[in-house]
Amino acid sequence: QVQLVESGGGSVQAGGSLRLSCAASGFTYSSKCVGWFRLAPGKEREGVAVMDTTVGSTYYDDSLKGRFTISQDIAQNMVFLQMNSLKPEDTARYFCAARASVIAGCPSLPLRPTVYPFWGQGTQVTVTS
Repeated sequence: QVQLVESGGGSVQAGGSLRLSCAASGFTYSSKCVGWFRLAPGKEREGVAVMDTTVGSTYYDDSLKGRFTISQDIAQNMVFLQMNSLKPEDTARYFCAARASVIAGCPSLPLRPTVYPFWGQGTQVTVTS
């Protein structure tokens, strides 16, 4: 049974940092594409950052690149999202999502939420001004 469990959310002042963690388990295939997505009130779910966990390729929303960094701990089957210089507009519920396959590689349009069949419950990030 696939499980994705997020942690690390919380409330932080603008300019601060948070590190989100996603613990992944239960995948049949070792090649995975894991990403972070967020959902803010009144907005659609959007892709933040994605990683091909086999080769380490990363993909970012252009507007967040430079402030957000996705990384992984292969031994622990964990994927992280380091968020720096947080802004009030970063306030959202952040979700970890994944897809697994026999071959490595993320799909085309890797930041599109609909290509990921597995999702965690999310963790809330609130940035105050």
